[in-house]
Amino acid sequence: MDMEARVDRWFRACEEGGASDIHLAPGAPPYWRVQGNLEPMPGEAALGPGETGAAADELVRRMTGRVGDGWAAATRGRGALDGACTSKGGARYRFNAYRRRTEGAGGASELSVALRRLDDRFRSLAELGLPGGLADFCGAPHGLVIITGPTGSGKSTTLATLIDAINRTRAGHIITIEDPVEYVHRPAKSLVDQRQIGLDAPDFHTALVDALREDPDVILVGEIRETETIRTAITAAETGHLVFTTLHAGDCPGAVERFVSVFPSGEQEAVRRQLAMVLRGIVAQRLFPRENGKGGRVPACEVLRGTAATANLIAAGKTVQLYTAMETGSAAGMQTMDQDLERLVRTGAISAGTALGAARYPEAFRRRRAAAEG
Repeated sequence: MDMEARVDRWFRACEEGGASDIHLAPGAPPYWRVQGNLEPMPGEAALGPGETGAAADELVRRMTGRVGDGWAAATRGRGALDGACTSKGGARYRFNAYRRRTEGAGGASELSVALRRLDDRFRSLAELGLPGGLADFCGAPHGLVIITGPTGSGKSTTLATLIDAINRTRAGHIITIEDPVEYVHRPAKSLVDQRQIGLDAPDFHTALVDALREDPDVILVGEIRETETIRTAITAAETGHLVFTTLHAGDCPGAVERFVSVFPSGEQEAVRRQLAMVLRGIVAQRLFPRENGKGGRVPACEVLRGTAATANLIAAGKTVQLYTAMETGSAAGMQTMDQDLERLVRTGAISAGTALGAARYPEAFRRRRAAAEG
């Protein structure tokens, strides 16, 4: 059986079996993750020498649509490649192909591949378990919205939900800049153009600069890390565009500090003032195992809104006080992670032990739980 047919078979098994991930490694059968458990795919033989490389080449071909585009050419010597492709069944997969060191043979390097099956449709905020008030961001005429959290916390899914809501309700031009393009948005009420780093643009900063010349109303930047990309994102938000992006930070105050800290110290005060003016909101989210053995994970999130009070704190560098502003800002749609964890415990979605282990202030969390139960 050729590699194209084998990849189709793995995808079909994943979709029919309800698996979330597929792993390919030389010398082992394909593995899949079902209900959080990683185990060998039934009936599959171990992958022989070169077969994981052939699988990576097939995934790259599906991503680019061009025969002859292989993993080695696409990585340009980086040793790893992010990508996304669609199965014949219509499911969308994100993948990472990477070199790993093997035992024997002088420590030769071989390819492994990790694939994640994405949701087959756009879900509402309620279906995701996120506050419905996040939809307010979709109606903002301009400004900056940051989704933050650790890797695998569902940031891309949240962004896809928000962009889908804009696409269905607003007449405008949406440009997404991603690495890779995970969720495909077909034009509805909006015109949507999606660009993939490495295929349609060399890097995030170049694509963002180009986007400002392409008459956008909404811009999604998959991730911002470099100083110039952040600077251009702020400029875009200042000049009448609604900008969505992701950042790696543990909480909302941390996202503010991470955003500012990439700049030289002499520029940070000015950047704080700019951020205070353009920030519409920050959502910090994490995923936790569902209680009662039901499988899957549920999100908890922290929400910071760009109000006059929080803007003043950000501009003045009083980031540490943002947590108090979130605790007392429920009327404005704000909440802390600890407050959302308490909600999840009350509704039986997660265990008290799980929540306590993730709480920012565990002693205060324990006292509130004891008072609620007493």
